[in-house]
Amino acid sequence: MQDPAAPPDPDSLDFWSFIALANHRLSEEFGFRHQLATEVLLTLNRASNLVTYDLESAVHRPRGRSWSAFRVLFVVWLAGPLEPSAAARLAGMSRAAVSNLAKTLVSEGLLTRTPGETDGRSVRLSLTEAGHAEMLEVFEAQNEREAGWVEVLTEAEQRVLVMLLDKLISGRAGFATRR
Repeated sequence: MQDPAAPPDPDSLDFWSFIALANHRLSEEFGFRHQLATEVLLTLNRASNLVTYDLESAVHRPRGRSWSAFRVLFVVWLAGPLEPSAAARLAGMSRAAVSNLAKTLVSEGLLTRTPGETDGRSVRLSLTEAGHAEMLEVFEAQNEREAGWVEVLTEAEQRVLVMLLDKLISGRAGFATRR
């Protein structure tokens, strides 16, 4: 019989038992006070990683694309021609990452780079006809997969979740955050 005070076997932990262990150890052994904050953000990160991995492996990788490439194409598809810095901001990526991905997507015939209107150094990214056709096809598959993920929630719960995530994202202005 295992001593109840003994730590659990690490190989037997699942995500939720790890969270319980983390909460206990963080408060009892280390004296941290904000276990719920840790639990919320670990859970949010876990959910985000699971969904992203699933969408990338089920939808994008079989088509030869990465999640990052999809994000750039998605933003340009829906927002229209825009500068790489705007694409980066909307996709939640760095300007350098968008520039590197754009090179590949241009060489694959999905994006075009045209001179910007403001100065000789700026460029605008636009979808080609092939890029537009690919986005229609790939988003149909992604949207069905997205629906499968959220079907466990009612429409009202989905709206509440979006509202809460917006509040979490918008509320970060009270302290310096990195993007």
